Amino acid sequence: MIKNMEEYSAKSLEGVISEEQVFQVLDQTLEQVKGAKRVLLVPPDITRCYSCAGKITGYCYRKLIKEAEVKIMPALGTHRMMTREEQISFIGEDIPETAYLYHNWRTDTVKIGTIPAAYIEKISDGTSSLEIDAEVNRCLVDGSFDLILSIGQVVPHEVVGMANYSKNILVGLGGRQMINQSHMVGAIYNLENIMGETDTPVRLLFDYAEENFLKSVPLAYILTVTTEENHEAQIHGIFTGATRRPFEQAAELAKRWNITYLPKRVHKVVAYLEPEEFTSTWVGNKAVYRSRMIIEDGGELLVLAPGLLHFGENDEVDGLIRKYGYRGTPYALKLWKEGKFANADMVAAHIMHGSTEGRFTVTYATDISKVTKEEVEGIGYCHMDYRDAAARYDIEKLPDGYCTMPDGEEIYVIKTPALGLWKTKE
Repeated sequence: MIKNMEEYSAKSLEGVISEEQVFQVLDQTLEQVKGAKRVLLVPPDITRCYSCAGKITGYCYRKLIKEAEVKIMPALGTHRMMTREEQISFIGEDIPETAYLYHNWRTDTVKIGTIPAAYIEKISDGTSSLEIDAEVNRCLVDGSFDLILSIGQVVPHEVVGMANYSKNILVGLGGRQMINQSHMVGAIYNLENIMGETDTPVRLLFDYAEENFLKSVPLAYILTVTTEENHEAQIHGIFTGATRRPFEQAAELAKRWNITYLPKRVHKVVAYLEPEEFTSTWVGNKAVYRSRMIIEDGGELLVLAPGLLHFGENDEVDGLIRKYGYRGTPYALKLWKEGKFANADMVAAHIMHGSTEGRFTVTYATDISKVTKEEVEGIGYCHMDYRDAAARYDIEKLPDGYCTMPDGEEIYVIKTPALGLWKTKE
């Protein structure tokens, strides 16, 4: 029923597709799986609020619940569990709290196979030779469900190149070793070589796990390509099916809509993190990853982060970031080789991703009642009081892109850094 699914899609190279087109693709897809009796929906969490995955998840739930038992397990990875308010905001008030399952990446996974070190060395051009255990939530492989629909957005990504497809399962519902080691493979390979690319070392290791360990899982994908305008998601494409083809098609479209090319680097970028979506640097540092290639040497990234509450999404990660900070790749690699990140390679990788190697400065503007100047400076970034930053850089009045302030300061504004990648044409 799953592996022979017809693939459906709707896309636009010039504008948005309609809600009716989205629902038509969903209806065609769901028509093929009417016999399923136990269904698991796997959307992202609210940190992907402009993916339209929440709305799609709610639509699928309402359709499928008429004839099946339906559960929703957000692909949290290491993120915290969504609150009830976030569930309602993202997926729908009419979806009962009892429909949600929680993925605990520490305790809920089983090993499904091992990716050989020789293969990792080959696909990473010799930069890594880790043997990686593939682990997923046990309910994916224990027969609990006869249909699993992985729902999410394809967008440039710092670890895998283009987000989603099998990453939603192998990391979003994955275990410590896969999350740790896949992130480290990407970090050592260098995120600037990875972002916006379809076939990267990390994508290839996910492909290996998909092809060798997930073949018997009744898994299919619903993938979107979106942008944002006036705090609303704009859908440019939706692709469904059970093979890699929908991902490849979505990735090509995402390169059209989600990568912005500038003629040359700029001195200062001002990026905004919506408070409902970004409460940690673990997620909020997408502002660093996605803009770093357009900031000139000696430049500055100012991150307006009114919702920042902590650095990691859990106490373990938060403590390591506070202890070691974002102080450069050589420093993080030295600590990693010394075993300072034992069983927490992903934190070392994240610190490498969020470091600038001294090329430009990162200033976080925070609500000092939530995160203080001393805390931000303690992790290696500069600090600005959010009140002062917001008074000068009113994000509701500033346009996206190039902007000249009244005093002549030239800045480049990015209001939704998680939805794109900014590069130069060089």
